[in-house]
Amino acid sequence: MKPTLAPFPATRLRRMRQSPALRALSRQNTLTVDDLIWPVFVMDGKDDETPVASMPGVVRRTVNRVAQAAKEAQDLGIPAICIFPYTGMEARTEDCAMAWDPDNLTNQAIRAIKDAAPDIAVMTDIALDPYNINGHDGFVENGEIVNDRTVDALVKMALAQAEAGADILGPSDMMDGRIGAMRAALESDGHQNVTILSYTAKYASAFYGPFRDAVGASSALTGDKKTYQMDPGNSDEALRLVARDLSEGADMVMVKPGMPYLDICRRVKDTFGVPTYAYQVSGEYAMLQAAAQNGWLDGEKVMMESLLAFKRAGCDGVLTYFAPAAAKLMQG
Repeated sequence: MKPTLAPFPATRLRRMRQSPALRALSRQNTLTVDDLIWPVFVMDGKDDETPVASMPGVVRRTVNRVAQAAKEAQDLGIPAICIFPYTGMEARTEDCAMAWDPDNLTNQAIRAIKDAAPDIAVMTDIALDPYNINGHDGFVENGEIVNDRTVDALVKMALAQAEAGADILGPSDMMDGRIGAMRAALESDGHQNVTILSYTAKYASAFYGPFRDAVGASSALTGDKKTYQMDPGNSDEALRLVARDLSEGADMVMVKPGMPYLDICRRVKDTFGVPTYAYQVSGEYAMLQAAAQNGWLDGEKVMMESLLAFKRAGCDGVLTYFAPAAAKLMQG
């Protein structure tokens, strides 16, 4: 007797994959230029730029060149640009006083960008490492990165950047209590509308190496940052940090690095439902670029796939050095 074959399942999932139109109709997550924040490096000098050797395609720019780049980003529809200063060892000090100088490189760049590209949001970095002779995000006393004295300095830094015209402040230091202190100072100083995007879950990662080259911190850093940046093995702690920073007045939160910590992005978004961002850091960028330059990967495809992964993980946007290239590709 011939065996009776079971009917083929009624659901054929490949039906929705068979054409570009059907794939588009069923796509859950999409990437747009509105999702991009472009980190840039500013250096001293006039009308010049210098390549960052460990980050192919990335350069340090003088203030006027940063302003030009911001105008180009605005024309591409990129909504925000983030400034990081390059500081040589000769300009670094124990007291880090340059961090809140109204005429430091960051504050000069804020004003120049606002003049050249008034519609783009300007984000800044708040931490002492670009100015610290020790290369740390906080003051070092007897080998310890001290918290409360550092927070006082970070508040001064935040106020100087707000006064220069920054739209978004990005505290990346991971000191305890800095969000509440900054928010209180901004409110009392008339900067109620300045936004805080807190580096809430910032891990002690090996993926930051090329960034430290870009800002001149590699040779300055003594020891490591494990007493204030998060242990890569921890997840629940990230949620405690997000809850705390939101209660202290953060408007948005960030996970850093990005691709190795997509699980954290998803947990944060699912738990709090707040604007959540990730930083596709220098090491992530560098390894994709290196593979593409060696012909091991299709550079454009892995760039776009990696950025889409952040959206799928729940992120509302991503800081990425790929921002201009991705924006141009999306423009067609």
